[in-house]
Amino acid sequence: MPIPIDHSRPTRKSAKESAFTQLQQWIIDGTLHPGEKLNDSELAEALGVSRTPIRESLQLLEAQGFVKMYPGKATQVTEVEKDSLNDLLPTLAALQALSAELAIANITDQTITLLENTNERFSKAIHSENYFSALKVDEEFHQIIVNTANNAYIHNIVTYLQAHVRRLFFHNSIFLTKQSITEHKTVIQLMKKKKINEVSAVMRKNWLRAIDEFRLFKKQ
Repeated sequence: MPIPIDHSRPTRKSAKESAFTQLQQWIIDGTLHPGEKLNDSELAEALGVSRTPIRESLQLLEAQGFVKMYPGKATQVTEVEKDSLNDLLPTLAALQALSAELAIANITDQTITLLENTNERFSKAIHSENYFSALKVDEEFHQIIVNTANNAYIHNIVTYLQAHVRRLFFHNSIFLTKQSITEHKTVIQLMKKKKINEVSAVMRKNWLRAIDEFRLFKKQ
């Protein structure tokens, strides 16, 4: 199991959290590929921590569906199920739509400006065909709205679901298009005008469109 060495080692104070974040990232970007067997001793040595935070991290990753642990046998990275989009994106769309509704009550001029600037960065990334950067900025855009909604339950669930979206992107299951730029602009305008029902519908459409685009891609 080749393990990268060019990474930041976690600090002792947050070994569990740092190990979890690093392992999750390696699974998301394919450094640890689907089906690969994980050795906690090798991972502990690579990250400069004891085996305890590695085991705790693997348990959390199993709970999130990134690894499967077989007691006394092995721990393996789960396979990428591209059809999980059909379950993942409708759930995320509903939560993002609700976030937009709730955020309207807390919206400020500073938040609007931040959303506009973020969407401009997103637009530049899309037009330059830097799709990885576009994905990260798209996450930032939606996270601003989730944060403004100020609901810890939504925040936690969205964080979990977004990690799976990121993994599907790396495995070429999700595509970002120029249409999202326009939809983001519409969301901003509707939030400024405090149009709750309208912004909810546009936000939901923004997420669900990825399912139709993926199905179209599979037929090609």
